[in-house]
Amino acid sequence: MPSIDQNSRRRRPTGLIALDEDAAYPGYTLYAPLTGSGEVYLVDLHGRTAHQWTFPYRPGRHARILGDGTLAYNGVLPGEDALFPMWHKYRGGVMLQAGPDGTVLREHRDPLQHHDAHHLNDGRVLYTAVEPLRGADAEAVRGGVPGSEAADGTVWADTIREVAPDGSLLWSWRAADHLDRAEYPLHEAYAREHWPLINSVTPLRDGNILASLRSVSAVVVISRATGEILWRSAPGTVSQQHAPTELDDGNLLVFDNGVFRPHHDVPHSRVVEIDRASGAVVWEYHDPAREFFFAPFMGSAQRLPNGNTLVTDSPSGRLFEVTAEGYLCWEYVVPHFGAYRESEVRGLFPSEPNAVFRSYRYAAAELPWLGAGS
Repeated sequence: MPSIDQNSRRRRPTGLIALDEDAAYPGYTLYAPLTGSGEVYLVDLHGRTAHQWTFPYRPGRHARILGDGTLAYNGVLPGEDALFPMWHKYRGGVMLQAGPDGTVLREHRDPLQHHDAHHLNDGRVLYTAVEPLRGADAEAVRGGVPGSEAADGTVWADTIREVAPDGSLLWSWRAADHLDRAEYPLHEAYAREHWPLINSVTPLRDGNILASLRSVSAVVVISRATGEILWRSAPGTVSQQHAPTELDDGNLLVFDNGVFRPHHDVPHSRVVEIDRASGAVVWEYHDPAREFFFAPFMGSAQRLPNGNTLVTDSPSGRLFEVTAEGYLCWEYVVPHFGAYRESEVRGLFPSEPNAVFRSYRYAAAELPWLGAGS
């Protein structure tokens, strides 16, 4: 047996790496290891586990605490076939809400759900899914690698659905109906199996929908009333981005992965704040050594109440917090490594990663049950 672990990430330190308690936002950080068997962890600023949930499904991306202190969790529905090679990597299918003790309060299933499911405080769920485009409809999708469609020439196109607490459909949107193929082409390096690959969807305060279209490098606002695109980030502003969120002043915070960023020969990731009126980037964070922080896929950012930003460097399992001035004041590396269960995913990602899709920080007041024996 080799004496040296060949997993480069696992050879490096894990757990708490850095902490400046005077600068960090006090609270607890939530994450779900993607290759776990259904564990969700809540850790304090010192990296100590304060609470844990365990579900019978591995994460279909992430978990989040709702306004009433319950947990929203998206899991992978067992026993489903792969629609295309990458499907098992980012599909979900189980969207549940659970109490602190893990008791499931409600659950919605949709085998076509993927990436994001945004649970609202009133029990509604807004989520991304796919539908098949075939024949002329598939051929009309622009860009991508020629001949890289899914089986039988299928292009799986995104839909967005909102369901009531009882699972009944309240609202839906189809990329095939509302996206101009010429204005939203796939990047030339991407497979044509999935278009435009919506990896994030969340409601805005005005009721419209904020979405991230990864494979076409666009953040858009969708009209709930008509389905039309009301706003989009200017081409070149972000590249293969994830997790846009609306800030209190209406600006958008976005994790900009930086894959295929125009006019940059050194790939790097950053977090940007975009002014919606002008489309300009008004704040950004990147590592002082730009090439050190590069997440080619996944990632998220959360603006904290004290003005700091929690960043999830997803592929590296590295969670860190920076001030508005870019001072890193907290850093934690997820210590949970494992292999993906599905053979299709293991073939694409043969290492045993410690990846997480998103992480979130919560103040103690948002977790009233913590320390109460729950």
